[in-house]
Parts: sequence; C-alpha cells; structure tokens
Amino acid sequence: MENMAEEEEEEVAQVRVLTPDSAPTPAPAFGPDSDSDPAPSPSRRRASASEAAESKKHISIQMQLADLEKLAFIPEGDFNSASSLISDHLDEDNKQACPLCPKEKFRACNSHKLRRHLQNLHWKVSVEFEGYRMCICHLPCRPIKPNAGEQIINKMGAHYHCIICSATITRRTDMLGHVRRHVNKGETKSRYIAASTAKPSNEILKEADTDIQVCPNYSIPQKTDSFFNPKMKLNRQLICCTLAALAAERKPLECLDAFGATGIMGLQWAKHLGNAVKVTINDLNENSVTLIQKNCHLNKLKVVVDSQEREEDDAPGEEEGTLGNIKVTKMDANVLMHLRSFDFIHLDPFGTSVNYLDSAFRNIRNLGIVSVTSTDISSLYAKAQHVARRHYGCNIVRTEYYKELAARIVVAAVARAAARCNKGIDVLFAVALEHFVLVVVRVLRGPTSADETAKKIQYLIHCQWCEERIFQKDGNMVEENPYRQLPCNCHGSMPGKTAIELGPLWASSLFNTGFLKRMLFESLHHGLDDIQTLIKTLIFESECTPQSQFSLHIPSNIIKQEENGILIKTTDDTIDNYIAQGKRKNKEVVTNLAKKQRTDISSEHPPFYYNIHRHSIKGMNMPKLKKFLCYLSQAGFRVSRTHFDPMGVRTDAPLMQFKSILLKYSTPTYTGGQSEGHAQSASEETVANRVEVSVSDKTEAGGCRRW
Repeated sequence: MENMAEEEEEEVAQVRVLTPDSAPTPAPAFGPDSDSDPAPSPSRRRASASEAAESKKHISIQMQLADLEKLAFIPEGDFNSASSLISDHLDEDNKQACPLCPKEKFRACNSHKLRRHLQNLHWKVSVEFEGYRMCICHLPCRPIKPNAGEQIINKMGAHYHCIICSATITRRTDMLGHVRRHVNKGETKSRYIAASTAKPSNEILKEADTDIQVCPNYSIPQKTDSFFNPKMKLNRQLICCTLAALAAERKPLECLDAFGATGIMGLQWAKHLGNAVKVTINDLNENSVTLIQKNCHLNKLKVVVDSQEREEDDAPGEEEGTLGNIKVTKMDANVLMHLRSFDFIHLDPFGTSVNYLDSAFRNIRNLGIVSVTSTDISSLYAKAQHVARRHYGCNIVRTEYYKELAARIVVAAVARAAARCNKGIDVLFAVALEHFVLVVVRVLRGPTSADETAKKIQYLIHCQWCEERIFQKDGNMVEENPYRQLPCNCHGSMPGKTAIELGPLWASSLFNTGFLKRMLFESLHHGLDDIQTLIKTLIFESECTPQSQFSLHIPSNIIKQEENGILIKTTDDTIDNYIAQGKRKNKEVVTNLAKKQRTDISSEHPPFYYNIHRHSIKGMNMPKLKKFLCYLSQAGFRVSRTHFDPMGVRTDAPLMQFKSILLKYSTPTYTGGQSEGHAQSASEETVANRVEVSVSDKTEAGGCRRW
C-alpha cells in the first residue's frame, strides 16, 4: 500500500509540472494547517524543484504522446488539482475530451478515437526542441477582438506556444524560425531556466585604465546586445590618439561614439582627455544604454540622460572625484547626426558603414575628423565580391595587395559621401589589419575642396599575370588600347585579355606624416604603449624611407605642423590658431592647397606594394628583407615597409626593376656559400632577360600564385 501511495504521489507531481502557471499545491494526505506534517520525501523535493523550474510551460508542450493523453483524464479548468486523476471524475460512458480543443470543436469520445485525434491533429504537426514537442493548440489562449467575425476567430484559433518565451505563433514555419532565432542568440531551454532562477553576474574587464562591465557571451555578437571585442584594442587606441591630437588644436571638442555597445570607446576618451572633450555615447538598444550608464558610474563619470544629471547615490563624495560628464542617448545614429553637429565622429557599426556616411558629413564641423571602422572584411578582402559591388559600388578581385585595396575602397566611399555634402577630405591615415579597416579623414568645407577630392577617385588597371598595376590616366576620351598604360608586356606576349579594371578607388596618399607624428607624441604622453610600434610603422610608410630619423622629444612650448596647406599651431595651452578660420578665409586656403598639390605631384606617395615572396625567382635564395630595402634605396628608388603586409615592400620602382634587383642580389640554391650581391656576373641586359624567362616559365607551368 505504501508503494502504491508513493507511485500515485509521483504521478500527481508529474501532471502538476505540465500545467500552465500552476502553483505548488500540497498533497491531500496532509493539510496545510496540520501541526504534525512529516518531513518531505526526496521524491517530493525533486517534484517541487522541477515544478518551480518548468512552471511556465504550457500544457501543449509535452515529451511523449502518452503524457498528452493523461491530460484527457483531467476535467476542464481543474488541471491544478491533484485529485483530478481519480476515476470518479470521468464521464459515465467513459468518454474523454481533447485537452487542446474546446468542446465546440471536438466532443468527448472513446480513448482510441481520442488517441487518433491527438496523434493526427496535434502531435504530427508539432515542433520539436530539445526533447519536447510543442503541439498545436486550439484553446482560446490568444486575445481576440470582441467585434471579430466567426471566420477570423476560427483562423486565429490554432497556434503554438513557445517553450522559451511563451509566445503564441500561428504558423508552423514561423514557429520554426522563431525557435531558430532563440538558438542563434543562445537562448536555449537550459539558459532560459537558469536565467529565471539564478541570473549570472556580469564580468568586469579593464583596458587602458578603464573598467567596463560586460554581459555574458560578450565576444559573440549573436548572443549579446552589447558586443565587446578584445581584439579591437589597437583600433580603440588609434582612435584615442587621433582624438588627443585633435584636442591639441582646439577645445572643448564635441565627440560622438555613434555605436556605443558597452561604451568603452567614449569612456576612454573621457578618462584620458578629461574636460578637453564633451563625449556623447549613443546606442539604439535599451540594454546597451543601461549598460553604458552602469559603466559610467563604475568609472566615476557623471551621466547626462535627457538633460538630467544622474549620479550614483551609494558613493559618498563622488561629486568631487568625478572626471567629466558623458551624455548617453538612445537614438538612431542617422537621426542623431542630422540633429546635432560634432567636431569628431566615430562610426563603428557591425559590418559596413556606408549607410551612415551621408549623415556623418551633413553636420560635421569644418576641419573636424570622421573616423570609420569597417568590419565587413569578407567583402572588402574580395571573398564576397558581389557584396562589395552592392555596398561600395566597386569591382575588385583578390590580389597580393588586397588589404590596401580594401582601405582605398573605404576611402573612396567616404570621399563620395563628403562630396555629396559639398565637402572635401584629407586622409590622415588608413589602417587595414586582420579584423577591421580603419579610415580617419579630416573634413574641408567648400565645393572647391569637394571637386579636388572627387578628382582623386580613379580606376585601376591590374594585370592578372604579373600583378603589375597602374591608375588610369585622367581624361574623358576612350583609349584605343588601355594595355599600353601598363609597364609590363604581358598582353603582347599572351593572347586574350590579361588585365582587369578595378575600382573606383582612392588614388592619392593614405597617410599624413605630420598628424601621425603628433599621434605618436600623444601615445607617449598618455601611456598607450601597445600602439606605438604601429604608429612608427605608419610614419615610415608615409615618408616611404627604409630608415627615418625623427625625434620623439618634441618641444613642449610650440608644435607646428602643416596639413594640406593649413598651418596648425598649438602650444601647451592647446589654443586653436588656425590660419583658416571661418568660411570667408577658407576659400583662400583651398586655393593655396590646390597650388601646393600641383607642385607636389612629382613627390606623390607611391601607391600599393609588392610582396617579396610573391615575386621570388625559382631556384634562387632571396636576400633578407632589410638588405633588400637598402638595395632598392641605393638604386635611387623610394622604399619602405608597410603595415598591410609583413613581407610587403612599398616602392615607386616598376615591377621590372623590382624583379631585376631581386634577382641581382639573390643566390642560387646550389651555391649557398656565395656572398650576396656579387654572385651574379651577368650584365643588366642579361638580368632583364632572365627575369622575362622566369616570368614566362611561371605562366607556362601554371605556377603563377594568385591570392
């Protein structure tokens, strides 16, 4: 008898778990007012725990068809009662009603007919998820308008109950997509129950003297609203140095982080620059805005939301220790940039930034800075060419210089957006690393600047055999044979089309040496050690010299730099002393800028680079990269390393001379003891012939390595 009582008690607990929104009810054997209640058995503890965890599951969510049949023994409206399983509650004729259909739709019938009904109408069209079946339900669970007709009521009757969020969805295909979205966000059954019972605490990370609180799964964009990528640390420090260099020109600066997420970018600006900047952090997601406010209080920063200042109450004396104010907004980035004007705007959406460029250049102030971070590297690095054509309007292929090609694509998109707003740009620097492409430009107002900027967007002719490349010449006339512009002779020695037109691309320089030196000074001043090596490489690359001698100890009394014909003069007090101040004088400065550009055509920064391994000669040992840079420099060419490729060489030497010097200072593999530089006794004509023969051998053997 005791065993039968325990089995009946476990069966009651199981039915109680399957009921919707049911509260734990005591067993009938013990009254709630009894003073002699014994200790609960382990089976009852397990039943109550599972009941508390799964109390939000609807009765249409079952694991087996037999569990759904057991609900037919319970009278309507009495699912929460434990005594409902007693056989006295059945009908006189032993007929059972469907628990998922109203009486008007399905009358009570015998058990075999009910089983067939449940299996064909409810169980076969169910949606499976982690061992559970979400069966279709015909009960009046969904709210219906009182004036709705009978046809609408019949159509709205059938629906599914979500096991995760308790939503009601009518179509099975929509239910499958709804569950798939939960899985993509990481909201599985176990995670949902754990979140409802014990919410995990957020982790606190530290970067550049800034503490931030992050959500669980913060590094996976599909599983969190506030995404934080630790691999973007170089990107954040580059932008911080850029803003610090701009703050040395004039202050206070109104800065915008259009996509805040955790707010780490704006917090670093406020902590490093203090009152020199007025930071605005924006995000459209409500959870991200709440997290940004928490991170502001965590770093003892005042938060201004809707023109109301909010401070942390539990920290006494916090008002004296605050470092500055941060305005947090919850708004669409395009709307915010249309409403307000800024001195510095940073765009870092998840993917491409082309949808926000027009709004960014609409209200950016004169001589302000716009920084754009693009993380859609699959399209920019020519892995998804159709996406690059759709977003940027560019035709690209995978080349040896694909990273610089990606940077010039983004700069061209930025330049076109600025020109549409009657503004020009000066590219301060462009960086393309493994995870992102960062472009920072200075804004120059006026239609003349816009016209000069638009002229720097050109198409590129790229030879697919030898990787030679050259920008098309200016002019509107159609050239009869565009292959003549290429220095190589691949089209004459091979039948068919050997070159492809890429672009439109940015055809001018990607670096501003004066601004990069100021960034290096700011990185030393603020203790950003991780970024200094990269900035030094950018300075070498901008000057295009293998060894650049520059002083890191800049005089503290005055710093003079000339950028685009504009003399920027800053002192210790960081007073803004632009020569071009105001709209009237800006026209004269732009005229001087155009004259300066005409005189500096001969010293134009060499575009693109060559990979030394890509152009190695078969059967020859290459010289070391540092020695090869010296050999090119001794031959009278400008040369430097590039951050785009660790084995890349940026030079103004044509490919034929590049290969000739590489062959001259290479040693045969079978004579490893020969000294570099004098192992070859051939003349210049013989060297050139050997280069041509090696190129022809590669093409015939099909060994031309393509990226």
